[in-house]
Amino acid sequence: MVDVAKKETMDDITFRSDTVLSDVHLHTPSKRHLMVRLNTVGQPVFLSQFQLLLNKNNWESERKNEKELTTENMGHQTRGGKELCDKGGSNLDFLNKNGREANNFKGIEALLDDDGDLEVVRRPRYVSDPEVEDLSRDKVYPIILTKGGEGIFEDAKQESIHNNIIKIEHTMATTLEDVGKQVWRGAFLLADYILFKRDMFRCCTVLELGGGTGITSIVMAMVAKTVYCTDVGEDLLAMCEQNVTLNKHLTEPEGGEVKVKELDWLKDEFCTDPEAPYSWSEAEIADLHDHTTVILAADVFYDDDLTDALFKTLYKITHNLKNSCTIYLSIEKRLNFTLRHMDITCEAYNHFRNTLNDLETLQDSKMKYTSEPIKLAFCQFLVYERIEQLELWKIIAEPL
Repeated sequence: MVDVAKKETMDDITFRSDTVLSDVHLHTPSKRHLMVRLNTVGQPVFLSQFQLLLNKNNWESERKNEKELTTENMGHQTRGGKELCDKGGSNLDFLNKNGREANNFKGIEALLDDDGDLEVVRRPRYVSDPEVEDLSRDKVYPIILTKGGEGIFEDAKQESIHNNIIKIEHTMATTLEDVGKQVWRGAFLLADYILFKRDMFRCCTVLELGGGTGITSIVMAMVAKTVYCTDVGEDLLAMCEQNVTLNKHLTEPEGGEVKVKELDWLKDEFCTDPEAPYSWSEAEIADLHDHTTVILAADVFYDDDLTDALFKTLYKITHNLKNSCTIYLSIEKRLNFTLRHMDITCEAYNHFRNTLNDLETLQDSKMKYTSEPIKLAFCQFLVYERIEQLELWKIIAEPL
């Protein structure tokens, strides 16, 4: 017979991990990560590059094709990524599912013998001497940077001017409290949607909550007028500001501006202390309230308390906005086996959906909230794995 006290103790068991690593970093080739410095808390900071799959020469043609796509009904869009991507330009064709399968089949076909059997290329047996074996492998040498490595950033800027590469500083394998310093798939998904619907966001004033490294805000600033990229923590905000500087070659030609600001969901007021490095001026708060029509949040739903705080912040901010607002939220359902349920669950996602439903059914005499999922039948403009656990939600907040 199981003792009740022991059973309660077993039900309360939770497993914790010291570090969290984003799949974006895990699946990105190591040559894309360059360690550049240590931040103020002693964490190694890496500089990674992410290719935008959109040639500037095709920018206008892409905009025209996007308008054609948006006139079609949603049922037509859901027939698959191939039909959508084929209309979007040749540089995006390989990203749809059918294109990947075709390319993969061609690669496999080249390895088949006359009978259709797969020929596996093996290392020669005679390579047994360790010194000879070393010669048969690619050698990797670390690059050590000195404190005076500012010139590296200048070189990176010059290289980026001639191509569509986003340079992002980030850390890897952080604690849960510092996950904002990493790049996550949800940010890429939201960036894809921004580029796909760029005419809809053109010249807007945008607020991003939990901006992290700033990659989504940077992409948004390629089409929007002003983007307030917000988060908490001076070290994180300094990294975000550095990323904004590294990518001005993408935002300035389009007239976009990213303003990095502190916004703590657990506090009721904006930080207006002039001594704080990322505080708000009265003019900026007024601009936010008078002109903001879009709010973003990318993959910030991993803690129930923070999820509650985010929705409270959304509620408070939308009530102070002069105009109706559309909120875009990306989330990745992370599945875990728990002893409490004795099953695979996704508690953070479930709490997000419950809180979203609470917001929509809220009895409010001033605002009305309606939400709907966005079908992911749009092309990728960044290289990452768009897994089925990714979701994108739209909330419309409008005054009654």
